[in-house]
Amino acid sequence: MVLHWFRRDLRLHDNKALELAKTSGEKVQCIFIFDPFILNKLEDKSDPRVTFIHNELIRLDLELRNFGSSLWVLHGDPYSVNKSLLDENPEIRSIYCNNDYEPYSIARDEKISELYKSYGKDYFSVKDHVIFEKNEISKEDGSPYMVFTPYARRWLEKLKANLVTINDSTLGDDSCWNKESSDKPLLTLNFMGFSKSEITFPERILNEKTIINYDKSRNFPSWHQGTSRLGVHLRFGTISIRSLVKSAMEKNDIFLTELIWRDFYHMVLFHNPQSRNKAIKPQYDKICWIFDESMFEAWCAGETGYPLVDAGMRELNATGYMHNRVRMVVASFLTKHLLHDWRLGEAYFAKKLLDFDLASNVGGWQWASGSGCDAAPYFRIFNPLSQLEKFDKQNLYVKKWIPELNSGKYAKPIIDHKFARERALRIYKEGLSST
Repeated sequence: MVLHWFRRDLRLHDNKALELAKTSGEKVQCIFIFDPFILNKLEDKSDPRVTFIHNELIRLDLELRNFGSSLWVLHGDPYSVNKSLLDENPEIRSIYCNNDYEPYSIARDEKISELYKSYGKDYFSVKDHVIFEKNEISKEDGSPYMVFTPYARRWLEKLKANLVTINDSTLGDDSCWNKESSDKPLLTLNFMGFSKSEITFPERILNEKTIINYDKSRNFPSWHQGTSRLGVHLRFGTISIRSLVKSAMEKNDIFLTELIWRDFYHMVLFHNPQSRNKAIKPQYDKICWIFDESMFEAWCAGETGYPLVDAGMRELNATGYMHNRVRMVVASFLTKHLLHDWRLGEAYFAKKLLDFDLASNVGGWQWASGSGCDAAPYFRIFNPLSQLEKFDKQNLYVKKWIPELNSGKYAKPIIDHKFARERALRIYKEGLSST
């Protein structure tokens, strides 16, 4: 028997590690481990992401039961859980999983790889979550790209030389599934100290019309099908990145560029594991950030007096989603207008976003603050009023989230745009010159 360990790949279709496990000739037993180290960090005990994962595990278990197998859902430190599995099931020959690129995951997997070796077993980990990983896209001297445009150019060159293939093997070929799986029910949310979230999750459907029109519609937050809203499915691997890239290659270059950004941020985090807490451009850690609790709370609650910022934050708080154009405006406002440390915003998004992904979240916030992989100078500051005029001129988006907008009860701006812009330019200049 061999194990397939689901992590960020909650699907049976086009799953690289699972395909490899099935070609081993051994019976395949699928497992998932709820890690208390991760769960205990979640303040909201009805965190929708836990509900989402639990729902997807129920789906996977049902799919596997159609083949006479089942999913083992376990709870505990992954090292200890794997050790118990090896002790209790000496017939296990190896474990298969897909690569993860976050610092915690890398350290975890190194320990578990050594564990399997100590038992004389094999540990296989392969690329699945991205198109190109680690050092696959690099400069001539082997160093990683830290600016997106040349990275994207090289990425596209390599893609053309290594065409994306999707495994469409029929899942009805069930000869490899472990038919001796236990019939015990899946762990409940309550067992892990969580309750079910009432948030509605985006459907796992690739809308081809959205992809075709993506370059024209992506910047307008009021357009319901302006973006794919597949972020949470990419985050947890319920949809294959290769299927999206294949569709983008056929239908829309701008949508493909957004997928390249995703690979780029994973590569940047892999090469800069310290970037969660430190500026990628070290001199930006010299900036004298301001912290005003009342202003930060106003930003969190969507009460800044700037409609596009407030609508975005209210949408995030209510649904776990925020339109990408609005994310940039919101992040710029916190870091430039309010001069608050980008790490505060990154942490808040990490708590709220359904599609929270450490690499993209850190990358996006450092981009907004100027401290990350951004070719533009620090003095790019989004004007939330002109952004509203450009991308939500009829106030369709902001009225949805700010019903009191024209009632006289809406908050007054907590800071003047002209003053905030000039202050940001001065503080940034002073901080950078101090290095």
